[in-house]
Amino acid sequence: MIERVIHHLRNSFGEDVEMDLVTCYAGEPAGFRGRVFNVNDYGGAAGREALWADLSQRNYSVAGVVCAAVPIMTKWKWWLAYKVPAKIFIINENADYFSLDRAHLGQLRRFVTHRLGIGGAAAVPALLRLAVFPLTLAYLLLYAGTVHLRRKLRQI
Repeated sequence: MIERVIHHLRNSFGEDVEMDLVTCYAGEPAGFRGRVFNVNDYGGAAGREALWADLSQRNYSVAGVVCAAVPIMTKWKWWLAYKVPAKIFIINENADYFSLDRAHLGQLRRFVTHRLGIGGAAAVPALLRLAVFPLTLAYLLLYAGTVHLRRKLRQI
C-alpha cells in the first residue's frame, strides 16, 4: 500500500522530492529513497523524545499519516502529527490522501464516520445505542444499588 502512496506523491510533487518514513515494519518499501525511522529502535517515553530529536532536525513542511483499517502505531502517528510543525495529510488504505485542514473538514467527517461504522444506514442504530447508553448505565447502577441495599437491610 505504501508503495502506491510513494508513487502518487512522486507523480504529484516530482521525482526528486525528499521523503522520510516512520514505521514499525522492518525494511523499507520498494522504490523508497529516503531515511527510514523504525519506532522499534525507540522504546518508551524516552524513545519518543529521541525520535523527536532525530525528526526535528529535518524541518518538514508536509507530513503524511497513514490511517488504514488496521490500528497500528496509532499513538505514535497522532503524537507525531501533533509535534511536527508541518501541513498534515491523511492517507487511507487505497493510497488516496487529503489535507487535514478546514477546507477538507467534510471529507474528514465522512472518513471518520466510515471508520467508526456510523456512516450511512448504520448511523441511526449506532446513534440510538449511544443515546440509550446513559439510561442503561443508570438502570444497572440503580439495580445493583437496590440489591446491595436489600442485602444490608436483611443482615440487620
